[in-house]
Amino acid sequence: MPGTVSKSVLLAIFFAFLFAAFSAAQSGDPTEQPPSSGQPPASTPNLLTCASKLADRARQNCAADTTAGVVLVRSIGEAACLLGKTWGYDDSGIWVSDGCTGEFIAGKAAADAQAQIKPRPPEYVPNAGFLLYEGDQGQVYFRLFSYVRYLNQLGIDPTYTDSFGNTKSVAQRQDVQLQKFFAPFSGWFLTPKFRYYLHVWSSYPSQGDPAQVAGAANLSYVFNRCVTFGGGITSLPTVRSTEGQFPYWLGVDDRMMADEYFRGSYTNGVRLKGELPENLKYMAMFATNLSILGVSASQLDNKFDTQSYMLQWLPTTGEFGLYGTFGDYDYHQKAATRVGIHYSHSFEDKQSQPGTEGIENSQIRLTDGSVIFTPNLFGPGISVTNVDYRMTSLDAGIKYKGLGIEAEYYRRWLSNYQGTDVSSIPDITDNGYQLQGSAMIVPKFLQAYVSGSQIFGDYGDPSELRLGANYYFMGNRGLRVNGEFIHVNKSPVGYTAYPMPVGASGNLFHLNLEMNF
Repeated sequence: MPGTVSKSVLLAIFFAFLFAAFSAAQSGDPTEQPPSSGQPPASTPNLLTCASKLADRARQNCAADTTAGVVLVRSIGEAACLLGKTWGYDDSGIWVSDGCTGEFIAGKAAADAQAQIKPRPPEYVPNAGFLLYEGDQGQVYFRLFSYVRYLNQLGIDPTYTDSFGNTKSVAQRQDVQLQKFFAPFSGWFLTPKFRYYLHVWSSYPSQGDPAQVAGAANLSYVFNRCVTFGGGITSLPTVRSTEGQFPYWLGVDDRMMADEYFRGSYTNGVRLKGELPENLKYMAMFATNLSILGVSASQLDNKFDTQSYMLQWLPTTGEFGLYGTFGDYDYHQKAATRVGIHYSHSFEDKQSQPGTEGIENSQIRLTDGSVIFTPNLFGPGISVTNVDYRMTSLDAGIKYKGLGIEAEYYRRWLSNYQGTDVSSIPDITDNGYQLQGSAMIVPKFLQAYVSGSQIFGDYGDPSELRLGANYYFMGNRGLRVNGEFIHVNKSPVGYTAYPMPVGASGNLFHLNLEMNF
């Protein structure tokens, strides 16, 4: 079986890494909980205020006796205090970050105080939505994401010729679409340690295509801040944009061309993630294939041989903005830095691929846009049915006072082909990068950005350049108007929900009104 040895090595490394994560677990229960806004009891011994500022995003530590636990009495800062996310405790005391300021009871009085204080979650949490229900048995938050897009592709060429000499037509769209509807529910059931995330979405430009309406879910159990285990449908951590910061990208729901080309997508599997000492975070996922959307269980093989790993280091501030966003909307007062690395491997089957116009399409393509499983692509009678996919990416970024510079490098290997007369097909190695620079021209309201990406391969060297702006007209990132100009040269990616089609060369523009709460 291709990749058996390398998989064994990776699994051994991973479980050693997991053991280290368990060993690093702190004594406090860091399960993310809603902050309390209740009033303190009449007697509040050992009451301690611990404060952090939203602007500098740095973690603040307050010495305290935590041997008998800690209780959050009130959240009184700029942002909500969420246990395990913006506050927690260890043997040395209490820590807070990201604008959380709270009044705490520590020491032996904490246990008695817990019985007197009724925690009350925030009514609204950005990117989680509004609280629908909170009780002793569970919690439900509801969120809605949607946007309207005007798309103008009239400036791209009507045809393109691939590297094999085939000339193909390119659709030139101009339309207005309610582009996407995305409605997730999240919370916990029976214990705050057992978390769920359920959602329904639809891509209206893809009506009639496979999986244009999709429902998905993932369930997880939080052991501590170092280890969360879960399963279901979620994004493979193949690149930075699939780590979970959607939709906080510079553009509206459109990855850059190189990112779209190399990445994996949403799939079924099991996942481990957590935090480690020294500002490290990790994620690992074992899955069925690179993209499950539009693919039924009967189309999958029985090998369960897709793996994806991520490790990120946040050296200066221990964070990189809300959910690790692109751009510095948060306006860091201290430079925030990040370095990330990803590695993914999958033995992909032709039958388990999504449709070429499928929602969140993720196909294994050549750099001229050709799908590698196309019959007779490499010559008469040659047909690939299976391919060994390996991909790695390395990213880095810095944010400071509204300025952001973020880059990512990609490398992909295709080998070990199976099919008809495939012995003449050489191993294929593609490289690429993306670079994004952004600035908050008016803090909280106006952001401008410039970005570019390029791919280098044996079947073409496509590239793109983008100029865009975001106007947050309510002074909140939940509502924005985005305009983006794209100059593209021979795009190898594209589908109806993406701003450009496969083979696009020329200029295009799209204007978006986005809502996300």
